[in-house]
Amino acid sequence: MTSLQQLSDRLAIQDLITAYSYAIDFRNFDELDDLFTADALLDFTATGGVAGPLPEIKAWLASVLPMFNGHQHLVGTTKVVLDGDTATSSSICHNPMYFEKDGAQQLLYVGLWYHDTFVRTADGWRIAKRVQQKGYMHGLPLA
Repeated sequence: MTSLQQLSDRLAIQDLITAYSYAIDFRNFDELDDLFTADALLDFTATGGVAGPLPEIKAWLASVLPMFNGHQHLVGTTKVVLDGDTATSSSICHNPMYFEKDGAQQLLYVGLWYHDTFVRTADGWRIAKRVQQKGYMHGLPLA
């Protein structure tokens, strides 16, 4: 039987996953500081990004995302495995992104999985590691 603590932990972890999507889609990158541990490592190389600590990832996001007029993270089908004060999860993400090319809107569809490691801290659950696994990319401009 699932305990109240386990339910609470799962909801807190789900809230982190959701808050990440909102921070990225609304380009509020400083909000990421409240979601990740100070020593968190992120790896976005599977979809053409970079890997490194959170400050480097925030700088990279701020330099890359402005080329897109908009994007939305649809994250779901999350599997959480709790292990005391640590947890792991895998979540599916569908991320359409649009940009202007030759005066017309172009769409890039990115499908990926987020593989996360969480730790319970004095401030609650935080993401200690996030790794992307590419599922698909469709609509990449050829020139």
